[in-house]
Amino acid sequence: MKRDCLGILVLITSIVLTACTAGQSQQTPPPSTYIQNKGSDTIVNLALAWAEEYQSLHPEVRISVTGGGSGTGITAMISGTVDIANASRQIKDEEMQAALANGIEPVEHVVARDAIAVIVHPQNPVDHLTIDQISLIYQGVINNWREVGGEDRPIVRLSRETNSGTHVYFLEEVIRKGEKGNKAIFSADTLLLPSSEGIIAEVSDNPNAIGYDGLGYVTEHVKVLAIGTQPEGPFVFPSIETVNSGAYPISRDLYMYTRRDAPPLVNEYLEWIISPEAQQIVTRLGFVPIIQSSAGK
Repeated sequence: MKRDCLGILVLITSIVLTACTAGQSQQTPPPSTYIQNKGSDTIVNLALAWAEEYQSLHPEVRISVTGGGSGTGITAMISGTVDIANASRQIKDEEMQAALANGIEPVEHVVARDAIAVIVHPQNPVDHLTIDQISLIYQGVINNWREVGGEDRPIVRLSRETNSGTHVYFLEEVIRKGEKGNKAIFSADTLLLPSSEGIIAEVSDNPNAIGYDGLGYVTEHVKVLAIGTQPEGPFVFPSIETVNSGAYPISRDLYMYTRRDAPPLVNEYLEWIISPEAQQIVTRLGFVPIIQSSAGK
């Protein structure tokens, strides 16, 4: 009888151990092989493409990529809930101070460059604008396309939402023209849209609309305007060549932020992102690859 009880006990123990082992095999990979990446919607498609390629090269690594905006990503990094924050703008002074106060020292990595394309409906006859004209349009000073050489139509202004790094960049560098102390703001009737794709969709449907978007999101369903800094020109279209030469006036760096004491796996991933292999993906998705030596700070 005792021998039968012992056999039953061994059988039960074996089943429990087998079940535990099976459960462990289905769990999320341990932290050392898992990278959480969040932030800029401008970068999200690029970050997803990088993650997919890196995981094919390193099957033991799992990378989670989500958007939500540059501010959202940086806030998550400050709170310590993500490994990498994607941003289409530089970290703000107040964000840096909040991170340091929380024991996190952010490190900035330039991972690509981008041109901000100013876009209109394909039927709009306007084909170029100056920075001054764009600024006045978005401030609500210019309200009819006739004032900038177009048809007698009201201008419908479209923008990304305020948590977007692209929104912040456009406000500071286009509407305020990079001028310190300039307090110009978006016109109150500007329509705020939650995504880059939303801007493209609305402009393609609305003959009166004007919007702006990262070059990597532009499709054949919208018309890209040439941009100049002077009324007499030259007026330049955004491209890899015009961004790298400095001829196109609305371009920016794209960033990833990590903490100074990031795990080795995160640093290895960032090193791969600035490699020639990964930068080919940048070009394929319509962004501008970086020069190797300028990849990080």
